[in-house]
Amino acid sequence: MSRVQLALRVGDLEGSVDFYRRLFGVEPAKRRPGYANFAVAEPPLKLVLLEGERGQETALDHLGVEVESTEEVTAATRRLAAEGMDTAVEENTTCCYAVQDKVWVHGPGKEPWEVYVVKADAPTADKVSPAGQPRAAAGCCS
Repeated sequence: MSRVQLALRVGDLEGSVDFYRRLFGVEPAKRRPGYANFAVAEPPLKLVLLEGERGQETALDHLGVEVESTEEVTAATRRLAAEGMDTAVEENTTCCYAVQDKVWVHGPGKEPWEVYVVKADAPTADKVSPAGQPRAAAGCCS
């Protein structure tokens, strides 16, 4: 099952967690310092909350589509490239407390979209690839 991801940068993480817990009627699937995510079954949604500056208004960080396998990420990469989109691939990268394979594209308003698979849990929210290289695209824990 695929689901859309919405990642928001919030100025009050605890208040936002409380709000979305009540809005969707589910507890966070993952909590870490400065981070929370909700795996909402109905509607199918992965809601990611990233802590921003205290008091800032909530802002879009990035959008995504979570898929079940690396093969689906590879297929999306091929399809998006065939559509003429510039793609940025990341493999075995740590982001948002998870090891992921992903491909990034940007919409006409420069909004970052990722198609990704979570391969494993991670103890940190690193913003670099496993080789220590800068991230290939803006968004996700940036």
